[in-house]
Amino acid sequence: MMAEYLLFATERYALPILAPLAQALHASGQSVSAWFADGAAGASLPGVPNAGLKDALALRPRAVFSAANWVPPFIAGAKVQVFHGFNVQKRDSARGHFRVRGLFDLYCTQGPATTTPFRELAAREGHFAVAETGWPKLDPLFRDDGGLSAGLRVPAQGRPVILFGSTFTERLSAAPHLYEQIAADIARGEHYWLLTLHPKCAPELFDRYRALAGPHARFIEPEQVMAGQRAADVLVSDTSSIVSEFIVQHKPVVTFRNRVPQPHMIDFDDATQLPAMLAQALNPTPALMAEIRRYADTIHPFRDGYSAERVIAATEDFLSGELGTLKRKPFGAWTRGLQIRKELGYWGPAKR
Repeated sequence: MMAEYLLFATERYALPILAPLAQALHASGQSVSAWFADGAAGASLPGVPNAGLKDALALRPRAVFSAANWVPPFIAGAKVQVFHGFNVQKRDSARGHFRVRGLFDLYCTQGPATTTPFRELAAREGHFAVAETGWPKLDPLFRDDGGLSAGLRVPAQGRPVILFGSTFTERLSAAPHLYEQIAADIARGEHYWLLTLHPKCAPELFDRYRALAGPHARFIEPEQVMAGQRAADVLVSDTSSIVSEFIVQHKPVVTFRNRVPQPHMIDFDDATQLPAMLAQALNPTPALMAEIRRYADTIHPFRDGYSAERVIAATEDFLSGELGTLKRKPFGAWTRGLQIRKELGYWGPAKR
């Protein structure tokens, strides 16, 4: 029997996370709509009708898949958190990845590094369930992408392909510091660069990096980042979630002043060292590759490209009661719900 599902996002970078879910739901004959608010307003996914607040209320979805930190609690359906990134320790756990505010019924975790802390929280709090599913955003890394990644490699003409991706957090961003060195390497032409920036980066940074495009470099938009990760041999980044996304492929990453440098990274703090770091990444030692594989298996052991299907299956298990019975939501969820109502301008009845 066909059911209705709702995808919810507040930022444009959530679209690649939700797209595999939409595809999996369509493939199973289900109906799916998308409510894109705030920074994601005006965005769309192929074949997925956009819904607004009134539409979402009227849909009475079976489940709402959220790639945001929040979800409107007055919409019908199970509230499922699918995350908008990996835990890259930009901030402490109480404020960051493991902050629980009582809005979600089910957390679909990416791998053991996320599952274990959330299961400990679930055992203590009792008002949400946890299922380890993998992250839908990474599904395209391990499934046929219709030649998108291969197309990005064509202009390289056999040269190593380097992907540069930077966080928007100003104090952590490599983009302002590495620009001159990246521009110089592009001018030399020994490598082919794919350049991208977080959608929240400053417009002037976008202008500078877009201007580097030419025979030795291409600027790629957020919607192309997954194909870019698949196409690249090495990633250059900072303290960005893209580091973890990329390393799941068992490929080397070079990080500039990472907030918490770890053995699976080639971290450096002097921009002039970039050429040497690239050489090291393109000829990784067995010890480095072992650390990369170890870390990848901890954060995301799934390499089959079917995390979206596991999220949907876990949601159905939750709805059928197989994941246990939840306690009442905490008082904080009620107060946050009031804030969301005020932000959205809705004071009508909740749909259950």
